[in-house]
Amino acid sequence: MSAEVVIASGADCHLMSGCGFPAPGAEIFQFDAVWTFHVGSLDLHITKITFLIILISVVLMAFFLYAFRKPKLVPRGAQNVGELGYTFIRDGIAREAMGKDGDKFVPFLFTLFFMIWLMNFVGIVPFLQIPVTSIFAIPVAFALIVYLSWVPLGIYRQGFIPFFKNMMFPPGVPAPMYVLLAPIEFISNIVVRPFTHSVRLFANMFAGHLLIASFSVATFYLISASVVGILGSVASFAVTIALTGFEVLIQALQAYIFTLLTAVYISGALKAEH
Repeated sequence: MSAEVVIASGADCHLMSGCGFPAPGAEIFQFDAVWTFHVGSLDLHITKITFLIILISVVLMAFFLYAFRKPKLVPRGAQNVGELGYTFIRDGIAREAMGKDGDKFVPFLFTLFFMIWLMNFVGIVPFLQIPVTSIFAIPVAFALIVYLSWVPLGIYRQGFIPFFKNMMFPPGVPAPMYVLLAPIEFISNIVVRPFTHSVRLFANMFAGHLLIASFSVATFYLISASVVGILGSVASFAVTIALTGFEVLIQALQAYIFTLLTAVYISGALKAEH
């Protein structure tokens, strides 16, 4: 269990101490600045989250530069892992959503998937133990990057008026229905889409980390020289292990869903649906 969880929950609070269960809350997602510097009138704070983002970026670049430093016709070791990752994104996401047109977007989708996946994965890495995407600003930043990619692309490929016309007035709908459908489609695509794109990722990582932290605290809180305490602590520990294993699956799944939706949005921008 991370130091943040112990401090937030109260290290001296246990079943026999008389205090209630110190359930972790939003404080486990808040970090003090380890370094602050000024740019004009702005105060910029470097926190644990900032360091994790830098660390993940460096690890990703280092691994793939190492994997493809001397590419061989028959891949082995790190190159084999790198090619498997690339093929998965190309065939399982880009081409699945966009066909052959998706190949030119593979680098973008590839980077997006592995950045998000590793940002999720550090939530179960000892001493790191915080999914970066459980901080709402991070999924919002990713969603804005996607939004500022597919909307200008759609305008460029289809034209300004045709892009919004195709979005708001899908074919095959009775003309009177457009009065109701057009504003719904506009709000859904332009306003709701980036919001749900970010919230889906954030909510899953936030809830998963909070659950694991709660059962981790319960493991230490319940342990005592009593049957209830021992059984409760063992059960909490078992649930923590199970939740951690389940979280590994959710971390990869959320990275996949976010990247797949990005590919679908780009596909819609490349050509109007008919």
